Amino acid sequence: MQPHATALIVIDVQSDFCPGGALAVADGEAVVPRINALMRDFGATILTQDWHPDDHASFADMHPGTAPFSMIDMPYGPQVLWPRHCVGGSLGAAFHPDLCTDRADLILRKGFRPQIDSYSAFFENDRTTPTGLDGYLRARGITDLTFAGLATDFCVAYSAVDAARLGFKASVLLDACRAIDLDNSLQDAIARMKTAGVTLA
Repeated sequence: MQPHATALIVIDVQSDFCPGGALAVADGEAVVPRINALMRDFGATILTQDWHPDDHASFADMHPGTAPFSMIDMPYGPQVLWPRHCVGGSLGAAFHPDLCTDRADLILRKGFRPQIDSYSAFFENDRTTPTGLDGYLRARGITDLTFAGLATDFCVAYSAVDAARLGFKASVLLDACRAIDLDNSLQDAIARMKTAGVTLA
């Protein structure tokens, strides 16, 4: 495989997903040195960034009487209600300060539409509204994608499964990811990735 055809897709390594953040993933900051070291091994590096408006529909406090991590039905399907996190322009939405963002070829912001969440780097949670990443990768001739970041069982898994569905060769470096693991969500995500043909390394 030619190096120019490979990309490292770094998912949501942001302050709110690291210890001390609004939606902290346990040990989340531990992925940063590993990801920084990986960047030099790929033809391109793409960083994704959760970037929510202040009134985003996935925030539990937008739904009186609900609790964080409960489920509701949205027009596009079931939705986890999250603590308020990664509000665009906030310190929590910023990348972890030790992440080498200057190596990024592209920074893709997702989840900016108020009424729909966006786990995948490729599609909103309605599974049809594209983010534009697919076209960017194809225009550059990139065919092999390696995923790392936060969190394994949500945005990483959704992105990797979509990549495989779109015909990319997709792999996830589990040692460069950390999971939320909400009600066995990690086990379920690993099973979904395997079924989709994602390589777990």
